[in-house]
Amino acid sequence: MKIDSLLKIFVPKDDSFFPLFEDGAHVLIQSADLLKQLMLTETIDQRAPIIKKIKSMEHQGDEITHKIYQQLNKSFITPFDREDIQELASSLDDVVDYINGTAQRIGLYKLKVIHPDFILFAEIIYDAAKEIEFSLHGLRHSGKNHAKIIQSCINLNTLENRADDLYHDDISQLFENEKDTIELIKTKEIFATLEKSVDMAEDVSDVIKTILIKLA
Repeated sequence: MKIDSLLKIFVPKDDSFFPLFEDGAHVLIQSADLLKQLMLTETIDQRAPIIKKIKSMEHQGDEITHKIYQQLNKSFITPFDREDIQELASSLDDVVDYINGTAQRIGLYKLKVIHPDFILFAEIIYDAAKEIEFSLHGLRHSGKNHAKIIQSCINLNTLENRADDLYHDDISQLFENEKDTIELIKTKEIFATLEKSVDMAEDVSDVIKTILIKLA
């Protein structure tokens, strides 16, 4: 028997990663919920405090990612591959980063009006965050939750496809109908960061599926 196999038998795995990932999922849910609130505002003054809260969430996400990396450096036996832990932490952080990027652009650009489909994107992002939260909580007992986590990842892929369709339709209509070039550029860039947020969420599910395959 190989030495690493023996170690896995006699040395307990470090399960401290699971609560850290669950904390990261909580930050993601809060960020996505704040994004929905942001899209329902009517004035710049209403947006400012929400944008500030999203930035605070982004900082909390960074701190959790740093803790995961620190724990990885001092853990001997991990619950799944070290590179997958690193990739999962990084991809989860990326979703929050893009949510924050969207919020900061809305504040920076001082949009006169929130595009109605920004709200639809925010709802998709929130639904994707809920799927990620479910999957990350399920990883603690991946064996019995395998089928449910896979279904959650499939749901997330469906959300990403919906976001792609919405993005392409919105960009087409934007170039056809928006006559103000500056507003067109602003709106297009925000659509792009919203769509990228959903892409990043799907990347999280891809990492989770890879982990499940290796644990099977």
